[in-house]
Amino acid sequence: MTISILAIDEKTGRMGGAAATGSLCVGGWVLRGHPESGMSASQGTAPSTLWGEGVLAAMAMGLSAREAVAQVTGADRGRAHRQLAALDVTGGTGAFTGAESVVHAGSDEVPGVVVAGNMLAGPEVIAAALAGYRAAAAMPFPERLMGALGAAASAGGDARGLLSAALLVVGREMAPLTLRIDHSVSPLAALADLYRVSQTDPYLRWTEVVPVLDDPYRAPASADVPELPEPIVEGGPAIRR
Repeated sequence: MTISILAIDEKTGRMGGAAATGSLCVGGWVLRGHPESGMSASQGTAPSTLWGEGVLAAMAMGLSAREAVAQVTGADRGRAHRQLAALDVTGGTGAFTGAESVVHAGSDEVPGVVVAGNMLAGPEVIAAALAGYRAAAAMPFPERLMGALGAAASAGGDARGLLSAALLVVGREMAPLTLRIDHSVSPLAALADLYRVSQTDPYLRWTEVVPVLDDPYRAPASADVPELPEPIVEGGPAIRR
């Protein structure tokens, strides 16, 4: 299956998405986002990364998520084999599921949230993802998104199992949180562990001094540069960002 959720955090205005699939590299294929345009999830039997980028560009030009989805999907002769969900900066949503999508395929939308999926065990998977997200309102936003994936998997998922999972959160005042598990026998657990590490120092402290849209020239004082642990490498020198 591919299951995705896009949502806006009503507390902070940040936007985020999470996705999981029984194939490789779901983050690179499915999720796109930018604080000034919105979020997209492009998936399906023959997913189009062009759809994911195109719907963001359309929303950046002022179209609503629903209008942008209609514009991008309507011009594509291969749309029957594709699926697209979008979220705009106001929390508006839009979704499209091609007629040739592998069943069960569909989507559901509530204010500020859209869930889409294909090759699912049944419609209950989409319902579970949405319910899991809404039931976790007290949790941090990224954990709510990951919880939706867990709820979807528990509701039936896919006979193939899952091989990859991803999380993307964007906001004007934050560095992008973009985490990807491209291949794993337990991608949801691996994604949760990667998220946990990302919320600890020294990585977390480093993300708090890099440039962001609301502070594009942000940088640490020399004495405050976080010390990163020495990389461990085999057969050559270490390379750091």
